[in-house]
Amino acid sequence: MQVFWAKGFAATSTDDLVQAMGIGRQSLYNAFGDKRRLYLEALDAYQQGTVAGHLRRLGAPASPLAGLRDLLVGLAAEDDGLRGLGCMGVGSVGEFGASDPEVAALRSKAAPPLRARLVERIREGQAAGEMVPQMDAGDAADFIQMTMTGLQLAARGGAGIGDLHRMAAFAVDRLKAR
Repeated sequence: MQVFWAKGFAATSTDDLVQAMGIGRQSLYNAFGDKRRLYLEALDAYQQGTVAGHLRRLGAPASPLAGLRDLLVGLAAEDDGLRGLGCMGVGSVGEFGASDPEVAALRSKAAPPLRARLVERIREGQAAGEMVPQMDAGDAADFIQMTMTGLQLAARGGAGIGDLHRMAAFAVDRLKAR
C-alpha cells in the first residue's frame, strides 16, 4: 500500500512492488497475479481498516453528535503525509473510474456497514434531542458520507488542517438541534 500511496497506481511498476515486498517477480505473480490484482487486494484491506477506524471514532463518545464530529475530524490527520494517504479509497474511483466493476464492488462492500451505523447514531441523536428531529436519518447519513469524501479529497489536494477541521465542524453543526 505504501508504494501505491507514494506513486499512484499508474506510476507504480512491478519492479517497485517486487522491491518493496522483498520477493521475486515470480513469487509476486504466483501470490497476486498482476499489479492490478495486488492493488485491489491492498484497496480491500485499506477500506476494511478504514471503515473499522470510522466505526470506532463514530461509536467512541456517548454523545452521537460528538461521535459524528470525531468521525469527520478524524479524517483530517495532523500529519500531512497521512492526510494524502487517506485518499486511497476515494482515489481508486478516480484511478479506475466509477465504472470498474471490481472497484465498485469493493466500494459497495465497504459503505453499507458505515451507513447503517451512521443512521443508528443519527437516530440516537434525534432521540436524545441533540439532532434535528424532523430530518431523515438516511439522508443525513448520505450527507455525512459525501462530506467525508469531500474532506478526503480536500486533504489530498493540500487543504490546511484548520480548514478541514472547520468544514468538519460546519457539517456536524448542520445536524445539531437548535
